[in-house]
Amino acid sequence: MVEMDGCNSCLKAIRVLRVSLVDELEGRIDSLLEILVSREVFTRDDREDVLCQLGPRSRVRKVLDILECKGEEAAKIFLSISSHHQQEAQTHSKEVNTQPQSIEYNKVKQKHKDVMRRRSESMLFYNTRHGEKILFSEHYVNLLLVDGHQGLEIKRHEVLTFGQKRLSLQQKTAIHKKIPLAELFSSANGNRLIKKVLVTGVAGIGKTLLVQKMLFDFGGHKGHHAFDFIIHMTFRDLNLIDKPTNFRELVLRKNRHLAKVLDSILANDNKLLVILDGFDEFRHYRSCDVDTFVTEPDEDAEVVEVIGSLMQGELLPNASVMLTSRPAAVNHVPVGCIDRFVLIAGFSLAEVQDFFSRYFQDSALADRLFAVLSANELMLTLCYIPAFCYIVCCILKESKDLGGESPKTMTDIYVQYLVALIRSHTQSRAKTFLQEQGAGGIQQLSDVVLKLGRLAFQKLMEHQTLFYSSDRDVAALEGCGLVSTFLDKTVAQEPGCTEDVYSFAHLTVQEFFAAVYCAVTDHPLPLQDTASPGERSDNGHLDLFHRFLSGILSERNANLLSRQLGLRYHEEKVDAYRQRLIRELTVLCDSGAHILNHLHCLFEQQDPSLALAVQPKMLRVNVCDETLSQMDYNAMKYFLNLTKGEISELDLTGTGVSCEALRDIQPLLLRCKSLWLGENNLDIDTVQVIADVLQVSDNMTHLGIGWSNLGDDEILSLSSAIRVKRKLEELWMEGNRVSCRGLLSLSDLTPIPLKKVAAIWNDLTDTEPESWCSQESITVNFTDDDMWEAWGKWVFKRCEVSSNEKLLTVLHKVCNISVHCLEAQWAKTFYKQLSQLIKHRIEFCTEDDMCKKLKKFENILNL
Repeated sequence: MVEMDGCNSCLKAIRVLRVSLVDELEGRIDSLLEILVSREVFTRDDREDVLCQLGPRSRVRKVLDILECKGEEAAKIFLSISSHHQQEAQTHSKEVNTQPQSIEYNKVKQKHKDVMRRRSESMLFYNTRHGEKILFSEHYVNLLLVDGHQGLEIKRHEVLTFGQKRLSLQQKTAIHKKIPLAELFSSANGNRLIKKVLVTGVAGIGKTLLVQKMLFDFGGHKGHHAFDFIIHMTFRDLNLIDKPTNFRELVLRKNRHLAKVLDSILANDNKLLVILDGFDEFRHYRSCDVDTFVTEPDEDAEVVEVIGSLMQGELLPNASVMLTSRPAAVNHVPVGCIDRFVLIAGFSLAEVQDFFSRYFQDSALADRLFAVLSANELMLTLCYIPAFCYIVCCILKESKDLGGESPKTMTDIYVQYLVALIRSHTQSRAKTFLQEQGAGGIQQLSDVVLKLGRLAFQKLMEHQTLFYSSDRDVAALEGCGLVSTFLDKTVAQEPGCTEDVYSFAHLTVQEFFAAVYCAVTDHPLPLQDTASPGERSDNGHLDLFHRFLSGILSERNANLLSRQLGLRYHEEKVDAYRQRLIRELTVLCDSGAHILNHLHCLFEQQDPSLALAVQPKMLRVNVCDETLSQMDYNAMKYFLNLTKGEISELDLTGTGVSCEALRDIQPLLLRCKSLWLGENNLDIDTVQVIADVLQVSDNMTHLGIGWSNLGDDEILSLSSAIRVKRKLEELWMEGNRVSCRGLLSLSDLTPIPLKKVAAIWNDLTDTEPESWCSQESITVNFTDDDMWEAWGKWVFKRCEVSSNEKLLTVLHKVCNISVHCLEAQWAKTFYKQLSQLIKHRIEFCTEDDMCKKLKKFENILNL
């Protein structure tokens, strides 16, 4: 413990050392508590309050909480007692450490490394043929690791989010630090002990390969020297355990060679790393934040309690733990115990090229096919995900150079993947394969695809990606020769129980097969969720499924699948889907509801007549609250370029829009009557694009640029542009950095053409607003106007669907106002609702730092 003699406040020292105190005192909290009672620092009631807490770490935290209320003298006595206890523990530790490690311990340590190397030297590639051995060292391609994680509030299909997320990581190098694999458990500044690491990444990004790389390096003495032993467990195996067990048994299940020295390993747990791979695949992943703890390795309990205790540091508190998971399950991890969040950001462009070289084993061929890939924007964008990169290589290996029509949509790519795999694994084209099988060949092939599709669909609806051999839908596939072509199989082992576990090569492959099943059978077509991203209940779970479904029900892909696989479509179903898509797009355009995934479904069809059939009374396109990728812009452009006339409204609020993106859609902006660009970081170059549009547009009358970090220079640029055409009637610029100088540049534009300028929450002093009272068009304070009441409802709705990070940026503005601004009744209601929202967010917030920031604003609003 840090010496406190020179510290002015013992209470302050306890606050500073809180985390380390929990680590240091958990093993002796009961005896320490008795001393506190005997010294009359704590009462017996205090002791009962502490003992009611579940687990030693929780008891330490309770002791520290009580000390906060006891005062400075109690804190001083506590630190003195703790220091004495620590000295005794250190003396004991030195005595233990002076004993030389046994020869047997070192012998087993070397044997364990040999086992780890042997287990990890071959990689089970996607769809590897039975008996085929691929050396890990020859095919592993480096993955980019960065600090941070894909937020807990996932509002969209994780794979679709990834491309744009990766670009933002590259742009924010100051925030997200690149991490060498060997330094996962090393603190950047050396001040903080890193014991628990959570590694997240979308499906197919390489989480399991990363684990294999760690085991490979450890077994070959190439890294992770801080550990004597690494124990690797998969949640696929843990799923098979249906009776009480203990940590010792879990270790020995696949590591019997450790039995002789396991006591020494567990006693020396600061040299132990436990890797838990695939948290999102755990059957009990929603229940790991346990309140019944296991504290001893030999203590029997349900497997979820053993794993939960290990993750939370109640079991083997000095051991290091690495957990891997897809983002969708991260909000069920007890993140309060996590010391470091790491995100796998996939491949860089150079690594994609390296993957091609290793896959094709022919540099000339690899370079030529990489050039083909580079010319296809859609395929290149998705190749940053390793599993998808493999899918593309499968297609290119079969077609060599995409000699036919180059894929334009996601469905095109997966249809070609399906056909390419059949060709590859039958060693001939599907047509030849079918001829060899006789007259029933095509029926056999379509039956296999439909059985796979049924499995994929049923499990997708249940949010499952793992399928066990005991499952009825899996049993139906027994004897199907082509199943191994599309399903990866692993064997999960438990003493007395062995079960095959299946999964598709990638989550998107499962979604594709599910869509095929739904398209060609009598199963009713599922409806799409049309709620905005922040209000959706499915977190975009079925977005890609709906896109595949639309693409499969398009004429060109329907014909291809029919010709190659014998899958017959009901024309009535195709027509019904097309008519429904037209109706839903029309309704969404009329209402201004969220439309992005419907635009992608239209894009997958690649039929201009569908877009022309959409005839809304008002063309309103709302894609707000999505960080838009190039694929998103392509889908939006495809639709709007096929429509004619004025765009009543284009809502790009909170989409992370850039200067390049606005330049790309500039012809569309010229057609907009209302353009909403708020909650984006609009720099001077981006504002110049908007100014260029204002100078030539005869349509734009409403512009929203609130909460976009704009200063005076940006407003001066816009005011000059408005003077050219003098068409803009309303300018919403609330929540920016505009001063009196910027507002003055707009004064000669009011009340004509600018009938309304909303400029509240800008950088104006308390005295400056008085000078604007005579300017009826420029509003810098709240009023009782109905306009502001409606505006307040809109802002609150924005707050409700915002992440905690975005909510904080709004709170910094809306809580920095004068008291006289609160006189309007709607403003009182607004701030009351805002206070309740903050309280709700605090209740469910799992990040201590974020909680503190939110509580600060809760206190401000409660004054």
